[in-house]
Amino acid sequence: MAGGLKEVRERIGSVQNTMQITSAMKMVSAAKLRRAQNAITQMRPYAEKIQAILANVSASLDSSEGIFSNKREVKTALVIAITSNRGLCGGFNNNSMKLAQAAISKFRSEGANVVVLPLGKKAHESFVRAGSDFAEGFGDSSLTVFDALNFDTASEIAQTVMDGFVSKKWDAVEITYSQFKNAAVQIPTQEAYLPLLPLTTPEDNKTVEIDYIFEPNLQEIVQNILPSALKTQLYKALLDSNAAEHGARMTAMHSATENAGDLLQDLKITYNKARQTSITTEILEIVAGSEALGG
Repeated sequence: MAGGLKEVRERIGSVQNTMQITSAMKMVSAAKLRRAQNAITQMRPYAEKIQAILANVSASLDSSEGIFSNKREVKTALVIAITSNRGLCGGFNNNSMKLAQAAISKFRSEGANVVVLPLGKKAHESFVRAGSDFAEGFGDSSLTVFDALNFDTASEIAQTVMDGFVSKKWDAVEITYSQFKNAAVQIPTQEAYLPLLPLTTPEDNKTVEIDYIFEPNLQEIVQNILPSALKTQLYKALLDSNAAEHGARMTAMHSATENAGDLLQDLKITYNKARQTSITTEILEIVAGSEALGG
């Protein structure tokens, strides 16, 4: 019985240590989530509006002017999969990778070759295990993008993606990531990045046609503003994924802490029962010995 009590005590100590770790990780994620949430909530309205406007502008251009809206036969597709660098965030990374694999399967079913650009160590590790073909020209961006997430880093990656599309290195680009809704909810999202598609209304899926007045001129908009908008779109996806990661980790660590608390309570009950049984057994042995001596 003493051996059983020792084992239970060791388990109680182990669970208490685990609770301290998960509770600390929850608090760290909560602090990081607040900063990440502020960043994406400030960025999202601008990014979504400028994306919708410029997609329509680009779609109204002819093939020689609309270099980013030039829809052609998809021989090679690029799938950008955004995940996190670290785990312990529930099903966050798995959900993002499932969506990426679905996008890859869709392109392959249409007869296209697929190359991947993982942004986040977990996506990189998953694609390495799957034996996927990696897009060239991005260096170690997949491993370092979240080390110091900023607009300059996203701009460099987006510029390389745009250059590859213009040079016909790939004919279509899609991004998969988890969109931040709140701390408990992350929405796996798949977006067409290139070519730029015109805005459609969700009710009847019809294209919205708007007549714009261009100032200073159309050529300058195409050369400067469209690339800037595409860089902003990628940066928004990275910020979304970053906030969603911290929300998922905070929720996962909260659940882990609660589960550890429930397990700790059960272990303490088990320990008290075993200890009481041990004491009762000792008392019975003493009484039995006393009676034997008295007899």
